[in-house]
Amino acid sequence: MAISPVYSKLFIIPRSIIDENGHVNNVAYVQLMQDIAVEHYSSIGGVLAQGEAATWVVREHRIEYLLPAFEGEEIEIKTWVENIRRVRSLRKYEFVRKSDNKILVKGETDWVFVHTKTGRPLPIPENVSSIFALDSEI
Repeated sequence: MAISPVYSKLFIIPRSIIDENGHVNNVAYVQLMQDIAVEHYSSIGGVLAQGEAATWVVREHRIEYLLPAFEGEEIEIKTWVENIRRVRSLRKYEFVRKSDNKILVKGETDWVFVHTKTGRPLPIPENVSSIFALDSEI
C-alpha cells in the first residue's frame, strides 16, 4: 500500500528521446523517473524539510518495459512513495498512454537518505517522512 498520494503529469513524447528503433529510448525512462520523483518531492515541501545537510541518492532502479511509446504520443507519468524505512524509501512509477490507457512501463527506485558531505546514510527524520500523506491508496 502506498503511503503518498499519486503525483502525475502529462508528457508529450519529443523526438529527442526516440531511439534507432523508433520508440522511446530505455535510458529516457530512467531520466523521466528521476525528474518526476524530484518534482513530486519538491511539490510537497521535501527539499525544505530535509535541509542542506542531507539529500537522496539512488541505490537501485527496476524497470519493466511492457509496451513501446512513440514520438508525439501523450503519456501520463505517475509516481508515489510506497514505503519509508529507516534510511531508505521505495518510490514506484507508471507510464500510461492516454489514448488507450495502457500501461507502457512500470518502475521503482530505491532511494537512500544520505549526508551531503560524507555520503553516509542517515536516518530519515520525522519532519521528512511526515510530509507524505499516510492515508492514500493507488
